[in-house]
Amino acid sequence: MLKFPILFIFLSILSTIFPTTNDAYAAENIGSSILIENAEKLINFLVDKMAFILFYPIFDVPLLVFWLITGGIFFTLRLGFVNIRLFAHAIRVVAGKYSKDSDPGEVSHFQALAAAVSATVGLGNIAGVAVAVAAGGPGAVIWMVLGGFFGMSTKFAEVTMGQKYRVIDKNGRVSGGAFHYLKNGLAEKNMPRFGKFLAAVFAVLCIGGSLGGGNMFQANQSVSILTNTFDSLGEIDLLIALALSVSVGIVLIGGIRRIAKVAEAIVPLMAFIYLSAAIVVLIVNAENLLPAIQIMFTEAFNFSALGGGILGVIIAGVKRSTFSNEAGLGSAPIAHAAAKSKYPVREGCVALLEPFIDTVIICFITGLVITTTGVYEDKTIEGGVLLTSAAFSTVADWFPVVLSIAIVLFAYSTMITWSYYGERAWMYLFGKKRIGIFHIIFCTATFVGGIINLGIVIDFSDLLLLSMAIPNLIGLYILSGDIYKDLKDYENKLTSNEF
Repeated sequence: MLKFPILFIFLSILSTIFPTTNDAYAAENIGSSILIENAEKLINFLVDKMAFILFYPIFDVPLLVFWLITGGIFFTLRLGFVNIRLFAHAIRVVAGKYSKDSDPGEVSHFQALAAAVSATVGLGNIAGVAVAVAAGGPGAVIWMVLGGFFGMSTKFAEVTMGQKYRVIDKNGRVSGGAFHYLKNGLAEKNMPRFGKFLAAVFAVLCIGGSLGGGNMFQANQSVSILTNTFDSLGEIDLLIALALSVSVGIVLIGGIRRIAKVAEAIVPLMAFIYLSAAIVVLIVNAENLLPAIQIMFTEAFNFSALGGGILGVIIAGVKRSTFSNEAGLGSAPIAHAAAKSKYPVREGCVALLEPFIDTVIICFITGLVITTTGVYEDKTIEGGVLLTSAAFSTVADWFPVVLSIAIVLFAYSTMITWSYYGERAWMYLFGKKRIGIFHIIFCTATFVGGIINLGIVIDFSDLLLLSMAIPNLIGLYILSGDIYKDLKDYENKLTSNEF
């Protein structure tokens, strides 16, 4: 059984891939250069074609954004605003009111929520909000919140199906995710071949997304923010990347139980650090708080600008919202499938809290910090994490250090959960016997992501990640009648006090 020996194999691979002598670099030949050049051309070609399709404008809205937000609106209406009706019940479930150790599964409701939130709460909540404000102004934040509101219903739908069609082996180990409900759910609808096709496509996209956006990008930004914030670390970026990859590997090998335990500790900590710091910024700039809120709502609903500005505001907000909370991508069902529960709908209720935490709370506060401090008006500051950092620096010169710590925690939590997502997808395609290969690939990608300029590789992997929404939502639309029926059955039992 492959466990910690994988780390030694991984370190050996790194020493081979990244030799320290100049002679090794001198050995590079023309053939390898041509191979790399052709590979870059191929990736560029694929990125261009995928981007053309995924971001093709529908009513001036990128196709993928239109696809995701339409899904959110559909399930909100189809399920009778489940995101509002069962919100209080979801909180009670997470608090443990309905929990039993005898229920099938591996982790508690709170641990499953923490693991899933750790994957979504990341750089999108810091840099992504800043990008939305830079592109669409403060009003974009309000549309981010509205996008998150509708995304709550999509999360409910996909996680309910993820729990319903999960597979538990004889040792109590759980395997769940979109690939299972796409394959088995659609088979029950007399579409077995179509279901298997969608499941396989989803699994391939999930592996690609986990290695890129869920791993290499996070590692890259973590090393960058640490070396930029702390000058003394600039000379040891290789060691930082190596330490990051090994720490991810140790948690990854422990499976969902170890991931859930780490996430259970990290998620509250990182949320406390970031939100506390953000609140301090708001207190220091308290005189601008109410005017900032007024500006955000005014610009969000300034319909006199319908001929131009407001559409850009809506697109900027909704786009970053869908990318931030991952509602509709089909990733969250993988983590939630491991929760101890007899009722799939119950875990679906837990999941609808994710977009609320990720987008309605954290993204809104980030947008409020950027707007209140007025840094968004400074066009010399590049949109992204630097804009958020500039907002934090209005308190004190050292305050961006707090932001850096939060960013590293956000990125690390994202990596450990996406490692599990990629692992489950790998197992679906190749089985358990080859899982050690994925562990090595993922840990190596963490190291590589921390030390190189990612460029086109990240663009390609991000497109793979976002493409997960296509097969996932197709399956959910087909299964929407079952989701509605399961919801009604659960609510009837809830109102009759059967629980």
